[in-house]
Amino acid sequence: MEMKINIGDPKAKRTLTHTLPADDAKSLFGRKIGDKIKGEILGKAGYEFEITGGSDNAGFPMRKDATGTGRRKILVTRSIGQQQTKKGVRIRKTVAGNTVSDFTSQINVKVTKHGAQPLFEEKKEEAAEEPKAE
Repeated sequence: MEMKINIGDPKAKRTLTHTLPADDAKSLFGRKIGDKIKGEILGKAGYEFEITGGSDNAGFPMRKDATGTGRRKILVTRSIGQQQTKKGVRIRKTVAGNTVSDFTSQINVKVTKHGAQPLFEEKKEEAAEEPKAE
C-alpha cells in the first residue's frame, strides 16, 4: 500500500505532499515520531526530515505517547486526537501508536536540514497579461 508523506518546511511556511510506493515505504517501518530520516528515502537528496505525526489507514491520529503500532483507547483532554472539551473533562479516544507500520497511511515530516535542490518549484508569473475586453 502506498504511503502519503506531507513535507512541511518551516522556513518557507509551505507543505508538499509526496506519495511513496509500497516498496519504498517499507524502509520507514519501525521509525517512531521524533526520529530523523534522510532525504534519500523520499527522493530529496541532501535533506533531513523529522517525523512529527501521521495517521493510520482508518484515519486515527498517531500520538507520541502511545507506544507501538496498534491502536489504543486513552483518556485525553485538549491535545492530539481531541479538539475541544470543557475544563477538567477527559474523554476516551482511540489513537494510533507512535511507530510507523504497514497500517500507517500518511506521515507528517518537517525539514530539519535543507539540501541543494529547492523543495518547491517556483511559479512563473506571466510577463505579459492580456488586457480585458470591455
